[in-house]
Amino acid sequence: MPSNAGTTRLVIVESPAKAKTISGYLGPGYVVEASFGHVRDLPRNAADVPAKYKGEPWARLGVDVDNGFHALYVVSADRKQQISKLTKLAKEVDEILLATDEDREGEAIAWHLVETLKPKVPVKRMVFHEITKPAIQAAVANPREIDRDLVDAQEARRILDRLYGYEVSPVLWKKVMPKLSAGRVQSVATRIVVERERQRMAFRTAEYWDILATLAVANAGEGPRTFHATLIALNGDRVAAGKDFEPTTGRVKPGAGVVHLDESGARGLAARLADRPFTVTRVEEKPYRRRPYAPFITSTLQQEAARKLRFSSQQTMRTAQRLYENGYITYMRTDSVNLSETAISAARRQIVELYGERSVPPEPRRYTGKVKNAQEAHEAIRPAGDNFRTPGEVAKELSADEFKLYELIWRRTIASQMTDAVGSSVSVRIRALSSTGEEADFGATGKTITDPGFLRAYVESSDDENAEAEDAERRLPTLVKDQPLTADELAAQGHHTQPPARYTEASLVKALEELGIGRPSTYASIMQTIQDRGYVSKRGQAMIPSFLAFAVIGLMERHYPRLIDYDFTASMENELDEIAGGDHAAVDFLTSFYFGSTNGTGDQAIAHAGGLKKLVTENLSEIDARSVNSIPLFADDEGRDVVVRVGRYGPYLERRVPGEEAVTAPVEGEEGAAHGDRAPIPEGLAPDELTPEKVHELFLGGGGERKLGDDPATGEPILLKAGRFGPYVASGERKSSLLRTQSPDSLTFEQALQLLSLPRLVGTDPEGNEVFANNGRYGPYVKRGDEFRSLDSEDKMFTVTLDEALALLAAPKTRQRRAAAPPLRELGADPATDKPLVIKDGRFGPYVTDGETNASLRRGQTPEALTLEEASEMLAEKRAKGPAPRKKAAAKKAPAKKAAAKSTTAAKKTAAAAKSTAAKKTTTAKATPAKKAAPRKATAAPE
Repeated sequence: MPSNAGTTRLVIVESPAKAKTISGYLGPGYVVEASFGHVRDLPRNAADVPAKYKGEPWARLGVDVDNGFHALYVVSADRKQQISKLTKLAKEVDEILLATDEDREGEAIAWHLVETLKPKVPVKRMVFHEITKPAIQAAVANPREIDRDLVDAQEARRILDRLYGYEVSPVLWKKVMPKLSAGRVQSVATRIVVERERQRMAFRTAEYWDILATLAVANAGEGPRTFHATLIALNGDRVAAGKDFEPTTGRVKPGAGVVHLDESGARGLAARLADRPFTVTRVEEKPYRRRPYAPFITSTLQQEAARKLRFSSQQTMRTAQRLYENGYITYMRTDSVNLSETAISAARRQIVELYGERSVPPEPRRYTGKVKNAQEAHEAIRPAGDNFRTPGEVAKELSADEFKLYELIWRRTIASQMTDAVGSSVSVRIRALSSTGEEADFGATGKTITDPGFLRAYVESSDDENAEAEDAERRLPTLVKDQPLTADELAAQGHHTQPPARYTEASLVKALEELGIGRPSTYASIMQTIQDRGYVSKRGQAMIPSFLAFAVIGLMERHYPRLIDYDFTASMENELDEIAGGDHAAVDFLTSFYFGSTNGTGDQAIAHAGGLKKLVTENLSEIDARSVNSIPLFADDEGRDVVVRVGRYGPYLERRVPGEEAVTAPVEGEEGAAHGDRAPIPEGLAPDELTPEKVHELFLGGGGERKLGDDPATGEPILLKAGRFGPYVASGERKSSLLRTQSPDSLTFEQALQLLSLPRLVGTDPEGNEVFANNGRYGPYVKRGDEFRSLDSEDKMFTVTLDEALALLAAPKTRQRRAAAPPLRELGADPATDKPLVIKDGRFGPYVTDGETNASLRRGQTPEALTLEEASEMLAEKRAKGPAPRKKAAAKKAPAKKAAAKSTTAAKKTAAAAKSTAAKKTTTAKATPAKKAAPRKATAAPE
């Protein structure tokens, strides 16, 4: 597409992949460049704050709350080089087109680019919902101005989240644990998961029985001869099912009016019904009709991709982003189920081609979304273009994940414009009299699909993996009232009630959407954030809250309930939507939330408790840290309260008699009190798995403190303990981990004494140097000074002689040079540079490289799932940042010759002072137990 004669335009998009696709649709006179996402943000820390603002009282927040909530934006360090490049290009063109995404975030990026580049040429906003040649040409031909209402809404959300996080998180640091975070939506999402786990912890299972009858008809004709029916009533009273039991007691709900059969009752009834006649008492047949599902929006796409493809929310959005940027689907962040007239026509044409004219309804289908404040001007997620490409047509162009997701979107879109699935459903009641006169009613249902309609293209999955599929049929024989039946088999079957299922990412996104919390652009990041913060972990698809999450949510519920109230959080989302629509002012909204002013036009509920600022400062002294970090479980058989305590080194169990003062001890789960009142909780154990039986096992069988005897040399008790790094023995100041070959259950007193003897003095060599045997990170060894040699077995530590040890130390070290490890995976040629890309395993984890530039895989990325396009984009972003600056070594100053005498004297004084200080430290060290040093964190970096 040619530009105006002699005119050069700069088109700025977010990503290099998007830039490459769009540049292919634009002719000469267009320069397409990427911003690499957001270019400015609020300061991340004090180092980001410009010098002239460091003295301001609001600099910590990055928001001047007393002057209209003016935000302090700084260019991200990793974007400065790219900004310099864009600034240079902006001076060389005649016009700038900002082609960032069409949502609030994209609008904000466009505004930030204008504020940062300060161009002297005209700037226009270019928007589109799919990256196809016609869409790009239309966007260039119809630019608009930046929508300040959308920018204001995004800015208000960013400031709101900063105020929430920066004011609430310090409370968690003081009362729970350092470096924790709170967030407006992440805290609510965590609360939902915690509440479900509480329900599971309180759940008490119930057992109930019924009878499954295999019934047969005489002269069945073409239909099946037998079918299954289940006992549903006895003497007119309904037989108890799972819904009739209290989840917290396991007892039948009061007033349920049901018959609760146990095993003996069900088996006895089945025996009394054997060889008795069965008769059909009622047959009801109804037409069955199922309408198609609406096209995908962001949340439903994430839900179905999780159910069908086992994709995480992040994986779904990353894959959808690539499909969008390469022109395969429309924009993937949307809450609208609308399809354009062009898309409806394309779908209907393709249905006729693939399934025939009978599969297309007379009139196009139009859908109404259930999401509040949905932006109906946008489209649903669908294949891009005026003619949809079938999955077979694009299979060779896409990666495995991209193909799976594209096929899912294509099928859902096509199905949304197809005819209903129709058929019939049948409900049958059957009665039999037992040998003792009991009246037993059985029920059976059937479903027959006569025209599958849209089900030929798409069947939606369910969060319940045991649920019957929409297209499944249950065929019954042709039955009529009073028809006699015979029982081929009567089987008593037992059932147990099940606790409510844990949330998956799919069901949690659905719950948030139903509550009106979060928006299409935030669901994936919410799922990732609560996992990154350590509040939630995944076991398969299930999301399990940590005890840390229990402590944080408990604190918020008790002291800041409004901040994690579902309706309140949803009202803030609605307020942001109204700001985006130009109906409310952002300043009024933020003032009401932070200061509690009710003078604004916003939702009066936001002005709670005098505002956020007052809430978090005035109530701080009321929060009891010990209470917050104690999660009660139950009272044990001896009347002791069992609680989970959340400490700096992880959660652990504690038990004590009610009213008894708690034992003070370091909260690492290793230094238990003398009466075995503490036991560590193994990593990976879910909260609902801390049953009384499991707790008893942890205290007595698998991890509680156990006395093995008294040391004959010192008289101090020798204790077996379970610590964060495994079981160990301790006596006084001495500690020693168990060997790999030893088990806590079978450890003897003699073995414990041996362990406490380490490091063992083997002897002294002819030069007077001591030789020790000990156990280390890499196994048993002998040591003399700085020399180490490995022993071939753990037993050798206790038996190796001085001569054997000296012989080992005299032998040269045998170090075999390792061959270069092969790459974990070869990706192919980089689309940007044509260099071969491979994934390697480095010191700090896997990274992608082209031989010159390296980029570490991000959190959540795996070598198996990383695509060529993702790797290319990561390396392009890394190249744009440029090489990391190297620290200059401090220049050494030559000592002045004339001051040699003074220097010598000063050195002697310094040495004497150092010696004195060292002596003081040694004395102090003897008097005060040394604290365990915090582990150092390695800074992740590519190889």
